[in-house]
Amino acid sequence: MVILREYPLSMVDHIEFREFLHDLQQLFKVSFRNTLKSDILKIYEYERAKNMIALEKIESQISITTDMWTSSNEKRGFMVIIAHFIDDAWKLQSRIMRFIYVSCPHIADVLSETLLSTLMDWNIDRKLLTLTVDNCTTNDTMISIVLSQLCTRSLAPNGEFFHMKCYAHILNLIVKDVLDIISGSVKKICDSVAYWTATPKRSENFELFARQLKIDCEKKLVLDCKTSWNSTYLMLRALIYNDVFSLLKQRES
Repeated sequence: MVILREYPLSMVDHIEFREFLHDLQQLFKVSFRNTLKSDILKIYEYERAKNMIALEKIESQISITTDMWTSSNEKRGFMVIIAHFIDDAWKLQSRIMRFIYVSCPHIADVLSETLLSTLMDWNIDRKLLTLTVDNCTTNDTMISIVLSQLCTRSLAPNGEFFHMKCYAHILNLIVKDVLDIISGSVKKICDSVAYWTATPKRSENFELFARQLKIDCEKKLVLDCKTSWNSTYLMLRALIYNDVFSLLKQRES
């Protein structure tokens, strides 16, 4: 439950939670935070070992996807590496092999070293089919380094199609180029949405005026994420509130 729902480990130390479980089953012994942490790590090691054995045994080739992610609070970079394969029942399977902190600078040498160590650790370096990454020059260099360390004879066909560029990232770049044409209008909408969602009071006032104009408020104002075009699309739904913005312009200069 704690793993699936990402509950804080401290929950098992709360007296209310312990009393609740005791009332459900008096014979059940509730572990404390450190014991729970230890149990979770044991589950992780067990699942990791089980998946490593499974990947070693499969007959099909394995495709890898990897990407970098930066935490919003500490601005630290993390790398995720995922294996994808077809099992014996012809069903697509995916396994997270690694989610690891990567120290700066996030250059090709550092990224390739992290990726290669994972492939070797899981013993799948001779079962690879493709590696899918975002479309950027750093990843191009990283792929070249990885290929130089792998046995290309084990790749099909000799690594010619090993490097796959993420279509979602390419699509995002295409849409961003199109949005640049109307960037002035998009910025005005973004500024307006940012203003009216900045505080709960402003959000309440906005919905109040929308109801006065008999406009359904089911679709909330949302700010976009600059790296995700579909979030900009969701933000542009604010156009349905055009009359509300016009009315509020007279009251909020």
